[in-house]
Amino acid sequence: MTSLSTAAAGAIDAFKIYGKDDSEVRALDGVTVTFASGKFTAIMGPSGSGKSTLMHCLAGLDSLTSGSITIGDTNLATLNDKELTLTRRSNVGFIFQAYNLIPTLTALENITLPLDLGGTPVDQQWLDTVVDAVGLRSRLNHRPSELSGGQQQRVAVARALASKPRIIFADEPTGNLDSRMGTEILTFMRHAVTDLGQTIVMVTHDPVAASYADRVIFLADGKIVDELDNPTADQVLDRMKRLGS
Repeated sequence: MTSLSTAAAGAIDAFKIYGKDDSEVRALDGVTVTFASGKFTAIMGPSGSGKSTLMHCLAGLDSLTSGSITIGDTNLATLNDKELTLTRRSNVGFIFQAYNLIPTLTALENITLPLDLGGTPVDQQWLDTVVDAVGLRSRLNHRPSELSGGQQQRVAVARALASKPRIIFADEPTGNLDSRMGTEILTFMRHAVTDLGQTIVMVTHDPVAASYADRVIFLADGKIVDELDNPTADQVLDRMKRLGS
């Protein structure tokens, strides 16, 4: 296991509990896990296994009942709301299934939006690298309504990368795409890790998507129950079948 000091993010004895007594639900039940910098990790599990809850807590979008979450050397529980917002803005990138683009902004404006909101200067050389890597150079002045679903998701990926975050969280990033467009996005995410040094944690239900990762973590009933390095789609599917997904 990667030590927390060299990890992009991690959880120690993380519990997320809803309700109490007979109605208690342990969405996370004592999860300890680290995510190494410069690696692509997939989180998988049956519906209700806690995978989205884990990602939301890791990203600082939700808080734990007990335990700790760190991003780099920062324990999120020690931050007030303003500090948490600033930490997310400067350290975390997000890619969602629904793209979450601003319809009135161009592709370029959407990509640089997190930097603009934070008053952070744009690193033009890095921005050019990202734009060319996702193949958006000719579409930068188009608004989301003028782009295909695959192009919109490429804008979302570029937006997540633009601020050089410590870690990117991707929630079913290919869920709304056909297989060809999904492959394009996953190939670029793999490229972002291997060639650009990015760190990505992705929640997915798709064994093919998970096969692009360096490592797959399997959850069931709020616990980590299995792990797989250098996965193939068939290996992932086999493990998921055993979990009853």
